[in-house]
Amino acid sequence: MIRYIGKRVGAGAICLALVTLFVFMAMRLVPGDFVTIQLQDATGVTKEEAEQLRASFGLDDPLLVQLGDWLAGVAQGDLGASFWSNRPVTEVLAERIPVTLQVGLLALLLAVGAGLAFGILGARRRGSWVDGATRIGAVVGLSVPHYVTALLILVALTNLFYWSPPLVFTPITENPSAYFQQVGIPIIALALMMTASIARMTRSSMLEALSSESVRAVRARGGTEGRVLFVHALRNASIPVLTLIGLELGGVLGGTVILETLFNIPGIGALTYDAVSTRDYPLVIVCTIFYCIVYLVVTLLVDLAYAVVDPRIRTAGVGS
Repeated sequence: MIRYIGKRVGAGAICLALVTLFVFMAMRLVPGDFVTIQLQDATGVTKEEAEQLRASFGLDDPLLVQLGDWLAGVAQGDLGASFWSNRPVTEVLAERIPVTLQVGLLALLLAVGAGLAFGILGARRRGSWVDGATRIGAVVGLSVPHYVTALLILVALTNLFYWSPPLVFTPITENPSAYFQQVGIPIIALALMMTASIARMTRSSMLEALSSESVRAVRARGGTEGRVLFVHALRNASIPVLTLIGLELGGVLGGTVILETLFNIPGIGALTYDAVSTRDYPLVIVCTIFYCIVYLVVTLLVDLAYAVVDPRIRTAGVGS
């Protein structure tokens, strides 16, 4: 197990390095830099003054020199300072992580509960109107982007009940009611799309598990329907569902970029959007590193969860 984890961590480190290098290069190939963006509406600024400001940020150095300087800072544990606020990027990121994790995890918990319930119900009542409604709902949920769903909900609430979310974000520790008024629509929008995919995967996996020889043997021995569904069939069907849930957890963090910007939620998604818009290179890099690490950790945890769910995988792969 330790050897397996070591290999995955090593592969993840290589992946993280390549992704970071790509983003570092790509951002500097985008037209306009931080100084250009900040001075585009300014008047009375001479070209020499703009060049001096660009030199103060090291933006006039060749690309490889900028990369070398950044790597030298990383080797010393310094990921740089934000161009905009002149604060360490790790400090800026740390302030935003709890907000995005709260929204993402609440949406994921809601989606997992609803997705598993609808998927199991659809498989249990295969061919019924319940199964048909579940499948149609899943297709609709997957077809409509989460930000469109959020806007539709917002328009409906505004037109029908003359209600709109607060414009100023309030932490959950200060006012839970105001907090959920602002993040409620994004959570529901994210959860609906994830519920659709989880329900579809659960249904198809459960149908395959229910028709397996092992489940038939349990029924022949007089096993109750509840035991057949939730102990034997669900356990056999859980591996592809776990994979999907792991991918959804990584995807939901990326999905918050648009929603956080639309609903004025100060999370990592809105931070990433602002950093890209203003060409705040150090902040873009640290946000990229965060997203990449989340994906790598989630996929590793999902692989390890396989061994808990199915001992055959532990003995054949993960445990080797």
